[in-house]
Amino acid sequence: MQKVLIANRGEIACRIIRTCREKGLQTVAVYSEADQEMPFVKMADEAVCIGPPPVAKSYLNMEQILQAAKKTKADAVHPGYGFLSENSTFAGKVLQSGLLWIGPRPEVIARMGDKVAARQTMEKAGVPVVPGSVRIDRVEDALEQAAVLGYPVMVKAIAGGGGIGMHVCDDEQDLQRQFSSLRQRAKAYFGNDSLFMEKVITDARHVEVQIAADERGNVIHLFERECSIQRRNQKVIEESPSPSIHETTRKKLCEAAVRAARAVQYTGVGTVEFLVDKSEQFYFLEMNTRLQVEHPVTEEIAGVDLVDWQIALAEGNPLPLRQEEVICRGHAMEFRIYAEDPERFLPSPGKVTQCLFPDGEGIRVDSGIEEENTVSPFYDSMIAKLIVSGCDRKEVLERAEKALRSCRVSGIRTNLPLLVKVLETDAFKSGQYHTKLISEI
Repeated sequence: MQKVLIANRGEIACRIIRTCREKGLQTVAVYSEADQEMPFVKMADEAVCIGPPPVAKSYLNMEQILQAAKKTKADAVHPGYGFLSENSTFAGKVLQSGLLWIGPRPEVIARMGDKVAARQTMEKAGVPVVPGSVRIDRVEDALEQAAVLGYPVMVKAIAGGGGIGMHVCDDEQDLQRQFSSLRQRAKAYFGNDSLFMEKVITDARHVEVQIAADERGNVIHLFERECSIQRRNQKVIEESPSPSIHETTRKKLCEAAVRAARAVQYTGVGTVEFLVDKSEQFYFLEMNTRLQVEHPVTEEIAGVDLVDWQIALAEGNPLPLRQEEVICRGHAMEFRIYAEDPERFLPSPGKVTQCLFPDGEGIRVDSGIEEENTVSPFYDSMIAKLIVSGCDRKEVLERAEKALRSCRVSGIRTNLPLLVKVLETDAFKSGQYHTKLISEI
């Protein structure tokens, strides 16, 4: 591998470019007309415009991306997260073009991308799953399945991810009202309008396990991440290790994640997500066959570079560490900074007139913007991630509060006030929180 095309944008493109530079690899950025002046375009060794701002005409345009790879003589594609990162068709096209795909095999992506098929695979592997339904295409079937599961139920796109299009239905009338629009949204975002349902686990925690696997059959975990601070089913704050689950639960979770990866003969870096109830019974949610937004907290506590690992594993190299060599050091938190109204959670696009982030011991900022950049209404509103690490959770909380209060972003609204508000709650300080905390403050 000598030249990597990054089929993504924003902060994750910048993040990948940094590791590629350290490894002596050249990089190619692909960008839409709206992103011409963004930092990731300037950071890359080469950059190719692949179309107008709408994602369907640019970042989801497989042929344009492959043409850019051919034009620049790239020999590998890194998909980042979102967009085409979990699209098995795109992964297959990359490989058919003679390029290296920095991710798991297309058939694994396809199997785990179908949420119902993934649940069935996990059940066979002995991994507990949330009680749920089969594939649903008719409202009559949905009502019948919901009656069996019992309300409330969470309706999800069978090909979905990232919290998009999910909806909790409290009763039969709510399900009847929402069913058609949820199918339409699933079709618009994921190209598949089939749905399924899961029983809602009340006061649950959302905990995920980072795994890595090589082509020799070796699978390891790099501990868990607590991802329960969410708004509208999308993560806002993550930390590692989880502040509340017991060591016995942690061990069982990590073992289940490794078992899940083995069940699908996984290769590369991935994440297995679980819901954990009040009694610390846990249930498989889904497997993300890509790099997660929150991967930096694992990097900080485990002292690794997961993008470096992705590249090495894609080249067929063995895992850099054995399980006994993976050691958790200290604590880390990630705060997602969004260009949005912090009260209504609505995007706040516009020109950034000031953009100052803190630095210092235990402070890392993965950013995708600079002053005078314009935050586009066409894409996800996350503009940066503040990652704070320290010897223990108490030190991280102290550093995080100072760091968040010293961030200066002007010209657009951000969720920084919300992040500080969460940090000040007794529930967050104690570590005894669940996925509904933001809606309750």
